[in-house]
Amino acid sequence: MKVNIQTLHFNADKNLEAFIHERMDKLISRHSDIVLADVTLRLDKAQTMDNKIAEIKLEVPGNNLFAKKQSKSFEEAADSAVEALQRQLKKYKEKKTGK
Repeated sequence: MKVNIQTLHFNADKNLEAFIHERMDKLISRHSDIVLADVTLRLDKAQTMDNKIAEIKLEVPGNNLFAKKQSKSFEEAADSAVEALQRQLKKYKEKKTGK
């Protein structure tokens, strides 16, 4: 399983990349159906406090799951996006198994 991290309008430091990989590894370990994860981190052009955006796209067989969250830090935005994807993956698995 591959995790692609792309940053727009800034350069991510090693700590941020390690944090993203840690969160994605935890998500992937719980859900073996995930084929690919694309993570895009970008700064919103608005001069507000909540200008960090994390977008995560997961490829699973037959579907693509997507979450986009905005917060005051990339870590918070990524955590929120991962939580949203966990809910989507739960629904995906329920639908897949017919429960």
